[in-house]
Amino acid sequence: MEIRRRNLLKAAATAGALLVAGLLRPVAALAAWSKEAFGAKNLADAMKSLGATGAAPSAEIAIEAPQIAENGSVVPIEITSKLAGTTAIAVLIEKNPFPLAGKFNFSEGALPYAKLNVKMGETSEIRVIAWAGGKAYSAHQEVKVTIGGCGG
Repeated sequence: MEIRRRNLLKAAATAGALLVAGLLRPVAALAAWSKEAFGAKNLADAMKSLGATGAAPSAEIAIEAPQIAENGSVVPIEITSKLAGTTAIAVLIEKNPFPLAGKFNFSEGALPYAKLNVKMGETSEIRVIAWAGGKAYSAHQEVKVTIGGCGG
């Protein structure tokens, strides 16, 4: 029993030393997101980074969001795509400092549904992009904000 404990302590000490030295990075493999798209400062750049500039309008994307948000710091949004073979959904808020609020990837056979709370600084369009069959589709809805959430 004593030998197992020593081996465990040695392994933990070694892993800690490697982590401090920067040689062991467990989070690096999990960070597969588009820095360019999330860092875009306007809607056009975010859509270009996502490859969605020519997204076709679709009634098959349902957005559930309040028409009037009394507090812009917490605006609930639910998105469902009825497009067959939806592989991803992105949510963009046109007038936010960083428009891309979230991007969700789906495995084959998964239900293309996402629910998130976003912060909105002012009245703005919520634009949803869904990818299905190798094409991008879009839907949008305006949400009026009475009290700003991005510092207001």
